[in-house]
Amino acid sequence: MGYIEWAPPAPLREVAVCLWRRTVGADSSPALILPDGCVDLIWQSGTGAYLAGPDTGPMPATLPAGETLMGVRLRPGAGGTTLGVPLESLRNLRADLADLRPESARRLRGDLDPDEALRRMVTLTGRLAGERPPDPAMLAAVRLLDDPHLRVPELAAKLGLSDRQLRRRFTAAAGYGPKTMQRVLRFQRFLRLLGEGTAGELAARAGYVDQAHLTRESTALAGLTPAALIASRTRTGTRR
Repeated sequence: MGYIEWAPPAPLREVAVCLWRRTVGADSSPALILPDGCVDLIWQSGTGAYLAGPDTGPMPATLPAGETLMGVRLRPGAGGTTLGVPLESLRNLRADLADLRPESARRLRGDLDPDEALRRMVTLTGRLAGERPPDPAMLAAVRLLDDPHLRVPELAAKLGLSDRQLRRRFTAAAGYGPKTMQRVLRFQRFLRLLGEGTAGELAARAGYVDQAHLTRESTALAGLTPAALIASRTRTGTRR
């Protein structure tokens, strides 16, 4: 399975993490999609466009050989506002774009050339972001949550919001609450460190209390222990 990603064009960088392409080869193994706090707008050859909502656990992805997927990955905390959909309604789901935006889905038919499909998705994302810019407070919340020293109960005060306001706005923008986002971002830090030491060493660097804490979180978020996850990521891709 071939997977590549690259930076979005400058006008999309406030709302999008990256653009990506996946090509499924004849001998490809199933990919394991792990939670990353993002929501993706995806086009699949022969199928059309759909949304991959924010995940709270591992999502196996098995695709027929020869399929091509193109994607726009939206930043944590930006997706709900930009798409105009409370993201909690898409949590752990893959939703046909036609059910949410029929007119946009018609322009992203499955018979398009992949590069043209991506161009149209970039245009669509730019238009939506222009109509509904991300909530700056929610983007700031995500940045703060990526600090391993932040205590979640302190977050609302740092943003000048009540706890209730923060939870309502954050869940709509990100798909789940601040505590879950903090867990996902910490787990992503661990994944970025793979190959740089033992699981015990990486647990401390990623912000876990100890290796047992890492093992519990890895099992919950990836369905695998850290050792099994390291072996799995060596063999297969893990992105959407």
